[in-house]
Amino acid sequence: MASVKLHNAAGYAQEITARQHRLLSDEPESNGGKDTGPAPYELLLAALASCTSLTLRMYAERKGWDLGSIDVQARFARDDAGMESISRRISFGNPLSPEQLTRLAEICEKTPVTKTVRQGTAIQTELK
Repeated sequence: MASVKLHNAAGYAQEITARQHRLLSDEPESNGGKDTGPAPYELLLAALASCTSLTLRMYAERKGWDLGSIDVQARFARDDAGMESISRRISFGNPLSPEQLTRLAEICEKTPVTKTVRQGTAIQTELK
């Protein structure tokens, strides 16, 4: 289970609290914000990238594989027809065998956030 609280006093800047952590979100100046934090889609990509890296690290540790550093680049795009896609590029600090890379690619498709985004999740909204 995960939860966050958000407060917005005015404008587009958002104050987010997740457990004891504080985050900011905002729109870039080109969208009318003040660019005080990542935009919502950037936060979504950050969640996907961090879940990917964490899951790969956990899997590799169980296997005794030394991945070295993990770098994840994620990108959201929407084409002219309105079709949305997310691309993810992952690189490792240490050389890995083709077999290891194949298995890690399979694990990427099974990370919790990947599965949530892919399957879609019901959202219930209550206004007070």
